[in-house]
Amino acid sequence: MKTTILNLGAGVQSTTLYLMACKNEIQIDCAIFADLGDEPEPVYRHLKWLKSLNGPTIHTVTAGRLGDHLEKGVNGRGGRFASIPAWTAANEGEPLGKTRRQCTSEYKIIPIEQFIRRTIYKLEKGKRFPSDVDIVQLYGISLDEAARAWRIKNNSPAWSKPMFPLIEKLMTRKEFIQWLRRFGVPHEVPRSACVFCPYKSNREWVWLRENDPKGFERAIYIDEMLRKEGVVVNRNLNEKLYLHTSAIPLKDVKLTDAEKGQGEFSYECEGGCGL
Repeated sequence: MKTTILNLGAGVQSTTLYLMACKNEIQIDCAIFADLGDEPEPVYRHLKWLKSLNGPTIHTVTAGRLGDHLEKGVNGRGGRFASIPAWTAANEGEPLGKTRRQCTSEYKIIPIEQFIRRTIYKLEKGKRFPSDVDIVQLYGISLDEAARAWRIKNNSPAWSKPMFPLIEKLMTRKEFIQWLRRFGVPHEVPRSACVFCPYKSNREWVWLRENDPKGFERAIYIDEMLRKEGVVVNRNLNEKLYLHTSAIPLKDVKLTDAEKGQGEFSYECEGGCGL
């Protein structure tokens, strides 16, 4: 039994693959979107639009709302919280490094794997996949990011075969963005990442503030919570935690040139919010 599954992040690359499936340019049995519960509102609107196309079934899985779990000190399975890659500093404004990233595994990889096991193949806990099972997982990674494909391929479980159709088609970011325009997507395809993801650039923080004000306020709340005395997320740490790479509270960061008093800020999207 062969099953081809698209890991749908709902960013520009995996959206391209899903729309290719809608046009029968590639074949998939279904797509799976792992919802961390704190995506920007434009991501949820975009996902709703994708589902409205009545293409291959899109399943949504979740391990719960990551931000709430960070605050409560638990993960989606009731264990110790999953760490996000927050920036550390002994003194404000003097970043030292960052904490471990466990959120991708706990809130994306594991929920998708469990859905494949329990719902698609109806395996009981602890049971192995039958020998005749052939599972292919498609990833939205373009030619520009071949190193990411190599890491995924070398870390995939034995029961899953990862494939990268955009690389096979020799498509770069510029080419699949042009493909999306030809398809006629009626809005900008947003980047799929938690509103409080510490990997954001200043441009992405500005995009969030302009396109999802509530999401930006949520990020400020989580940022403040990381440094709240007594919360589990910072227990036993000598340094304080920050979402912004500068190790300054997010509410105080000068994100644009205008805010820094250096003239106008030219916000030209470089594609970072479409990963």
